[in-house]
Amino acid sequence: MTDTLPPIRELVPHAGAMSLLDRVIAVEGDRLRAEVVVPAEGLFSQDGGVGAWVGIEYMAQAVAAWAGWQAREKGQPPRIGLLLGTRRYRCSVPRFMVGQRLQVDIERGYQADNGLGQFECRIHADGAELASATLTVFGPEDPSTFLNGENV
Repeated sequence: MTDTLPPIRELVPHAGAMSLLDRVIAVEGDRLRAEVVVPAEGLFSQDGGVGAWVGIEYMAQAVAAWAGWQAREKGQPPRIGLLLGTRRYRCSVPRFMVGQRLQVDIERGYQADNGLGQFECRIHADGAELASATLTVFGPEDPSTFLNGENV
């Protein structure tokens, strides 16, 4: 595991209210662990917590942090990625409660040369697994060209 990790804002290209993770705890090979303390006030906060569906975004941002770490290791900035789909999202709670400290674990299952990848993801709190899913993502080599439809 890595001893010195940069702030989350240096790894994930989200800003402001849309930056949901607090920090990266560990990264090694195909795995990353991030942490979030569920905020009382935030983009998705209401009625003492955030809906369990926000777990998918926590997972996606942890995948983005892993990709940002990989880019950083190559001397490159983080780049935009796309969440293409989620399979088998299972969550044992209806919401994550304010103040709850969540660990978001992701592990790359595969990644093709064209940027398509799949990650196994889990969210834990107090030693219990609360959520799990498989995320399919796409990280185009040149996001602006891709988003403009020039390289489809």
